[in-house]
Amino acid sequence: MKKFLVAFLILISIVSISCQRKGSDLGPIVDMGVTVRLLTDNTGIDDRSFNAAAWRGILSFFGDTWDQPRQRGMAYDWVTATDPSMYVPNLRQATDEGYDLIIVNGFTWDNALTEVSADNPNQKYLIVDVDWLDSGNVMQAAYAEHEGSYLVGVAAALKALEDGIENPRFGFIGGVPGAVITKFHVGFVQGVLSIIPNAEVLDYYVLSWGEPGLAKIQAMNWYDSGVYAIFSAAGNSGNGTIAQAREYRAAGRNVWAIGVDSDQFEDGLYNATESAVLTSMLKRVENSVIYALNAVKNNTFNPRVITFDLAAEGVGYSAANSALSQNIINSLELVKTSIANGQVTVVPTYAEARRLPGFPQNLRAIDD
Repeated sequence: MKKFLVAFLILISIVSISCQRKGSDLGPIVDMGVTVRLLTDNTGIDDRSFNAAAWRGILSFFGDTWDQPRQRGMAYDWVTATDPSMYVPNLRQATDEGYDLIIVNGFTWDNALTEVSADNPNQKYLIVDVDWLDSGNVMQAAYAEHEGSYLVGVAAALKALEDGIENPRFGFIGGVPGAVITKFHVGFVQGVLSIIPNAEVLDYYVLSWGEPGLAKIQAMNWYDSGVYAIFSAAGNSGNGTIAQAREYRAAGRNVWAIGVDSDQFEDGLYNATESAVLTSMLKRVENSVIYALNAVKNNTFNPRVITFDLAAEGVGYSAANSALSQNIINSLELVKTSIANGQVTVVPTYAEARRLPGFPQNLRAIDD
């Protein structure tokens, strides 16, 4: 009798779950034949930026949405490391649990992944923002962040000219210094200087991906000193810049924040329609995630470096804010085409940038 009761309860549970799935607004669930786990740093998938983009890629691949992650816990899930000491244990746990693909997001995972991937040669891994690992089972996704950052630098400078700002000053806030963030940094500066050659661009590094309060204080100080627009490439820390810009624009101040990785227009809303985020440098991390998942699904997974640049739509800019006029958008599209076809070259390292005429020699950027 007990065995019959257990079997009956299991049957009822299966029928219930099936009915719930069929009733979804997203339609029936399709078995993609792939399982995946996303591993993030302590900012999690709610950073509204880098990790959020990777999570969106997984959801898109499985036909789900942020509000309806129907297959989470079955085909896919994510785990956040509270601190770097959890990187190796989280990687080993995901590997032991048998996921077809394990994704780690960010260059801070490189050492942990090198260790674990060497011990598990048959496991497939994807690491985003790394192109220097020597591994036979790791796909590495690199992005031409300098090209997208150049575009938002151009946008900020053109907006300053359009607003009639005299001697506009700009700021860059980074998270943890390194070669990847340097690409954002020097790309932005090159973009600004291409429009206003004598513009001053200040810089500051939070030294953390999860300290928005520090970025907010720096942004307030800069805005108060006359800085017009600030571009942050600092993970969740960068949300502090947006918060300060939002407060000041709500109070009538003409200052701007520039988002990163994801379109952060909505994060900057200070009323129903107006946002303090002029534009965002779109780093389409979701594209690399979808690419890797399709490769696993189609048995074409190749452990190599894949670069997603402007020509491949790996990076770009957001035109969601109506404050970005059509004239500016038209100019940005011309610049975008010029970069994509090689007429305009944007250098990715500080060493190269310092050799450009008029480029600042005292930035905090490092090339590793």
